[in-house]
Amino acid sequence: MKSAFLETGEIVNTHGIAGEVKLMPWSDSPEFLLDFSTLYVDGRPLEVQSARVHKTALLVKFKGYEDANAAMALKGKRVSIARRDAKLAPGRFFLADLIGLTVRDQAGNTVGTLTQVLSPSSQNVYVVEGESTHMIPAVPEFVKRVDVDAGEMVVSLIEGM
Repeated sequence: MKSAFLETGEIVNTHGIAGEVKLMPWSDSPEFLLDFSTLYVDGRPLEVQSARVHKTALLVKFKGYEDANAAMALKGKRVSIARRDAKLAPGRFFLADLIGLTVRDQAGNTVGTLTQVLSPSSQNVYVVEGESTHMIPAVPEFVKRVDVDAGEMVVSLIEGM
């Protein structure tokens, strides 16, 4: 069952003296989080007063956090979004939803379970644990179908994968 909340980043520091925090996003781009008026920290909803992209991070000001001292209490906290508030384009999914998928080859044989998503370069790599460990680049040449609702991924394996 999918969680109602998705971890989407971590508050790594304060920014300035007016209560802004620097949020490092765990998404394709920091712009994704600009669409949310509420973010969750320790399960508590915090209303976003303002947010803007700064390099690869997001600078966020939460209502009720008026200075750097107040904002410092958020440093090191993980930030979540409510899944119901997230709108993804068709064919897109959250990486967190891939963990635990059953991975099969194109003949229907079970390869294993997707246990980890690595991001060593410009493309992700799926780690699949079965009789052996498989490292599968997350590209259409190898990943043929992903059905998160059915809990399954179909891949094309080559020698040495």
